[in-house]
Amino acid sequence: MILNIVWFILIAILFTGFFVLEGFDYGVGILTPFLGRTDEQRRLIINTIGPFWDANEVWLITAAGAMFAAFPHWYATLFSGFYIALFLLLVALIVRAVAFEFRSKISNPRWRSTWDWLLFVGSVLPPFLWGVAIANFIRGVPIDSHMNYVGTFWSLITPFSIMGGLSLLLLSTLSGALYISLRTVGEMQARARETARGIGALTSLVMFLFAVICFYNTDLFSKTGIDPGGVPVLAAMTLLSVPFFIYAKRDGWAFLMTSLTIVFSSITVFLHLFPRVMISSLNPDWSLTIYNAASGPYSLRVMTIITVIVLPFVLAYQAWTYWVFRHRLRPGGHLDY
Repeated sequence: MILNIVWFILIAILFTGFFVLEGFDYGVGILTPFLGRTDEQRRLIINTIGPFWDANEVWLITAAGAMFAAFPHWYATLFSGFYIALFLLLVALIVRAVAFEFRSKISNPRWRSTWDWLLFVGSVLPPFLWGVAIANFIRGVPIDSHMNYVGTFWSLITPFSIMGGLSLLLLSTLSGALYISLRTVGEMQARARETARGIGALTSLVMFLFAVICFYNTDLFSKTGIDPGGVPVLAAMTLLSVPFFIYAKRDGWAFLMTSLTIVFSSITVFLHLFPRVMISSLNPDWSLTIYNAASGPYSLRVMTIITVIVLPFVLAYQAWTYWVFRHRLRPGGHLDY
């Protein structure tokens, strides 16, 4: 039973890391066609995430692999019920990856502009789709007594889920703007900071509205009452502090607060779910939990041993990568992405 909780926490950590790292990653892709007025400026923006974007996506692969190994019924229900949404997510990620690699193959302006806009599309869809999925997670989806999803793709598209998608999309865009301001200097830094000012206010408003709607569309009231708990309050406080740091030109602190908002928001979602992993909107007793959706004790023990050995090396390598490429980028001093 303890290992079930351990793996739930581990998957929560993996998804949280993914949303933080891919949050600014997607945000940079979203802003590339708008902040970059010339090809050189767009290349500069893309190079801020050039050494990191593919490693950041490994967090998603690892989280999905951990879900498959530790909670196979959760994996099966999720990937069958959300099949079309996950297919669209996969297509967006493929388009995004190809855009990174292909835009520099030919110097033709139209060719590069086309791939820049495909990078934009491939960066917009994932955070929006993840926001829609998270909204459905916390509200519940039609799951029967056999752990089968019995709804359709359109069952996932509701005003509530769309609001969740917009919340994560805006939060990612804000994170991306602040990351660009951290990694660049001069005109590009000032433009990114000004963009973050505008996006920050809209993000706070949309996320506040989504939080209010959550009380009326989820069982949060019945679980916690009117007090949402300390973690959601921390998420709100860190988000509200971002505009103050932006105006003070403390880009590092603004980026940190945005990242902490993502962290606390992700923790809030998993705390709301626990011990469930997918909520049934048909019957609460049919919800998938960390107990009825889990692998056997032996499998969990073996995976725990392997994870304890391997995970520190993976984290150390990624931390080292960010340290090596920590310096700000200047026009003319970057690779040709």
